[in-house]
Amino acid sequence: MFARKIFMVQFERFTLENGLRVLVHEDHTTPMAVLNILYDVGARDENPEQTGFAHLFEHLMFGGSVNIPSYDEPLQRVGGENNAFTSNDMTNYYITLPAANLETAFWLESDRMLSLAFSEKSLAVQRDVVCEEFKQRYLNQPYGDVWLKLRPLVYKEHPYKWATIGKELSHIEDAKIEDVKAFFKKHYNPKNAIMVVGGAVNLEDVKKLAEKWFAPIEGGTKPERNLPNEPIQTEEVKATVTADVPTNAIYKVFKMPGRMEDGYAATDLISDILSQGKSSRLYQNLVQQNAVFCDINAYIYGSIDTGMFVVEGRLLPDVEMGYAEECIWKELDFLKSQTVLADELTKVKNKYESTKAFGEMSLLDKAMNLAFYELFGDANLINTDIENYLKVSAEDIQAQANTLFKKEAATTLYYLAK
Repeated sequence: MFARKIFMVQFERFTLENGLRVLVHEDHTTPMAVLNILYDVGARDENPEQTGFAHLFEHLMFGGSVNIPSYDEPLQRVGGENNAFTSNDMTNYYITLPAANLETAFWLESDRMLSLAFSEKSLAVQRDVVCEEFKQRYLNQPYGDVWLKLRPLVYKEHPYKWATIGKELSHIEDAKIEDVKAFFKKHYNPKNAIMVVGGAVNLEDVKKLAEKWFAPIEGGTKPERNLPNEPIQTEEVKATVTADVPTNAIYKVFKMPGRMEDGYAATDLISDILSQGKSSRLYQNLVQQNAVFCDINAYIYGSIDTGMFVVEGRLLPDVEMGYAEECIWKELDFLKSQTVLADELTKVKNKYESTKAFGEMSLLDKAMNLAFYELFGDANLINTDIENYLKVSAEDIQAQANTLFKKEAATTLYYLAK
């Protein structure tokens, strides 16, 4: 095992009067700096009749603010780069630039939090961009619509039942300027944001910059989140789709614990036991030794609320779907009936630990992870969460497999080639 003390991420925390939480990670081994802003808004916070808005804002936020019509231009002049991503749980924006030019990042981010530019023209441009993305990635790509079809099968009550791109194209096509403004006012304010500044910076300078650029912004109100609990699944769900795809595929989904719930770490390790690399069980047994699938993987959607454990496989020609499904169940049932060998469990734990350690060598990854863990409840979990993985026993793996892999708890999509 790695000596974890070497990889401890040190940080300081303060909160502005308007409610903006700020975390500072000093790392003077680099001349660079990162400014990361996480907004506590994702697709789960959308109106069911106006989905895709959180992702639409990922694009709108780069359209310029009232005082800075071009977001990218001043950043590029000081050697900076930026990007963003949206999930069902959050929206995250980040800037990397030379630390000497850090104030440019504060200027840019504070101005669009204060006064994002809204116009019919900018909305039309970004709406078209998102609609084109919807068509290219989800409608016109083989298997692209899988999660548009699977999520509403898996989730009956929770708003995870739609993807971040939105439930349907018309929700973005019909987005009105007044609805967009209301969504911004509700979610994009200091009380609903977490800022992480990392790199060749010092705490006092960051405090001064935060006071100068963000303190004058009105705090707003932290939106109340009252999401429905997803009920326990008591009946197997199956659906079949036929489309113009290269080969038949199967997607089998089981609901799993949320990100900070008991059983999450064991579930994550189960996915690695089944599907991490060419020595994993699914590859060895169902690709190499018994040629059933040309490709098969197990992975998780680690959401804050009830997540998804997924087994996804693409069948070899002439393999019957029923037989392929039996082979998947055989592997899942073996995990339920037999304790995993110590060497196999140690291997996936070591791989997780090394991946985490290497990830924390990246300044940007550290900044984003600090923001994520702060959203989960405490940024210091970046240093302690690994213990939840290391303490998982073979008996925990078996118990969690028995909790997860029940026939009545399975949702299966058969994706058939025409």
